[in-house]
Amino acid sequence: MEKAILTGKYYMTGDVACAEGALAAGCRFFGGYPITPATEIAERMAVRLPEVGGTFIQMEDEIAAMATVLGASWAGVKSMTATSGPGFSLMMENIGLGICTETPCVVVNVQRGGPSTGLPTQSAQGDMMQARWGSHGHYEIIALAPSSPQEIFYQTITAFNLSETYRLPVLIMSDEIIGHMSERVVIPDKKDIKTLCRPKPKGRKDRFKLYEPGPNGVAAMPAAGEGYNVHVTGLTHDEKGYPILTVETQMEMITRLTAKISKNLNDIIQTEPYFLDDAEMVLISYGVSARTSLAAVDIARKQGIKVGLLRLITVWPFPEEQICELAERVKRFITVEINMGQIHREVQRCVGGKAPVSLVGHPGGTIIPPDRVVEKLKEAF
Repeated sequence: MEKAILTGKYYMTGDVACAEGALAAGCRFFGGYPITPATEIAERMAVRLPEVGGTFIQMEDEIAAMATVLGASWAGVKSMTATSGPGFSLMMENIGLGICTETPCVVVNVQRGGPSTGLPTQSAQGDMMQARWGSHGHYEIIALAPSSPQEIFYQTITAFNLSETYRLPVLIMSDEIIGHMSERVVIPDKKDIKTLCRPKPKGRKDRFKLYEPGPNGVAAMPAAGEGYNVHVTGLTHDEKGYPILTVETQMEMITRLTAKISKNLNDIIQTEPYFLDDAEMVLISYGVSARTSLAAVDIARKQGIKVGLLRLITVWPFPEEQICELAERVKRFITVEINMGQIHREVQRCVGGKAPVSLVGHPGGTIIPPDRVVEKLKEAF
């Protein structure tokens, strides 16, 4: 049997690196359905999972695929799926079920141009608000945005760790360019990779409550068949997992679901600053657009423009506090993203009118070239 972790240096695409990151994190189940430009993740997992004792299954559609991922997780297995825009839309109902039932799993969205069938083979970042509010009801979500094949390898491990720690579906918001880009990826030894697993219950089984919060607000999670009473429902439920359809129970459940994220923001949110110490203008970007933004900062700095970059590694929860602090001292913000202003509106909200906020974006199909960002900087300089 081949080792789960292919230690060494490789030249691989972001999609393949994502699959290898999942295996390194301990993923042993993938349920999916083919869709451009995410199919290569499924193809890699179809080959690699049997080699490490895992299971790959192709379902009849994305709705069923997401259901298998939730079921596998309750069987005690780290599980994931991968899709793109149209499939992401179909998965939303069961992603909401995963949030309500506090089911750890990972969902990868390799974004493409939309809406509807859109541009199947070309990139976009148009699903960022859908990632936050795509399912119905009020809830919290964690979404990461990789900027390279190397980073998606590590972010997939991070996504599993966050999912297991906080018991919820975690999203990786990749895009077609990152997914199909080939770069060097270094896969470290297993001993150098930190993996986390969901909290397991202790104590008497007859007193166990499936959704009783632990110290960090997260309940311990047994696998079905381990002797604990496991009652899983998408209805409003109490700490035992049984439906109680009252306003009071709804308040208790939603407070629990949201608090385990909102009370742990410092442990969840990751950003990467670049030349922010003396910056008079700040670019806000993520994913593939952050790569062109980084180049734009270097070009503009050589021309005497004091600009910095705040790269969003974690997009949701949104780094509100950090942007609010920057708004106290910088003169302008510019959001760079391949859509018509989804995260831009979040930046505007956090800045709160303390500085102008501009957008460099378009509906999808190509990257945003650094020169276009530099032009916007010069206009504002």
